[in-house]
Amino acid sequence: MKPKKLFAGLAAAIVAVLAAGYLAFAAGDLSKAVLHTKGGERKIMVELALTPEQREVGLMNRSQMPQDQGMLFRFDETRNVAMWMKNTLIPLDMLFMDESGEIVTIKTNAQPLSLAIIPSGQPVRYVLELNGGAAARYGVSIGDRLEHDAIPPE
Repeated sequence: MKPKKLFAGLAAAIVAVLAAGYLAFAAGDLSKAVLHTKGGERKIMVELALTPEQREVGLMNRSQMPQDQGMLFRFDETRNVAMWMKNTLIPLDMLFMDESGEIVTIKTNAQPLSLAIIPSGQPVRYVLELNGGAAARYGVSIGDRLEHDAIPPE
């Protein structure tokens, strides 16, 4: 094989590996969560935001998210939490949950790119972000619960 073709092939392989790594990083690893609502169970694949850096970036700069997918934010302590939509390109529903995963506050259709603060309204340990409109589609209400390995069982 000629050096130019070898280099071009090697360069293409490197680009493919880097692109695959970036896509895996951008989407993050997904795990299964179950949203227990009065209308039944809803399985959702969630990406975890566990570190301060992951929580800071959240779903920023993503132009879409699959329908039954979300991001679960876990905070190091139960406290009042404030979210915002800076650099977030898709509308989101936010489910604020206590230490047992019980939903205590619901904020729907947060506006993309808004700098408005979205408060939890009371101390929480977790926040689940879903596509805007998902909470209504799933029939989510206060008192419903999210089950996930990151949330200790009651």
